[in-house]
Amino acid sequence: MPFTVIAPRGVLTASGEQQLLPRLVDALIEFSGLAGNSFFAPIVGGHLHLLEPGHIATGGTNRPVLLIELTLPGIALPTPSDRAAFIATATAVAAKHTVPHHPIADIWMNIGYAADGGWGIGGIAYTGDALVAAITAAS
Repeated sequence: MPFTVIAPRGVLTASGEQQLLPRLVDALIEFSGLAGNSFFAPIVGGHLHLLEPGHIATGGTNRPVLLIELTLPGIALPTPSDRAAFIATATAVAAKHTVPHHPIADIWMNIGYAADGGWGIGGIAYTGDALVAAITAAS
């Protein structure tokens, strides 16, 4: 379940550049109730992309927005309330890793979903049922 974090340079603290992704990964694993699951934990990860500050624009103006994108299989965070709660959690995690006075309104998150059978790990396309079976077998 990949996170993609896109941030203008200077928005994350120096430690935030190193710690934000691992903390987001930990938050998703904990939120999912699957801490210690030998199948699930290794398939949650991500990438950090640091951009020059002038390469970020919203509403036609330069603004230092930090964007967190998360792609999930359809079985994950299945309800609007689950998604809202995780967005609040992930935003709080990100806020701890930004420079002082970075507005929380400038931390954005998108959650997208792969089609059933469109979730691939190691060359294997998993359906929701196959993911549940693999996670259950690793419990």
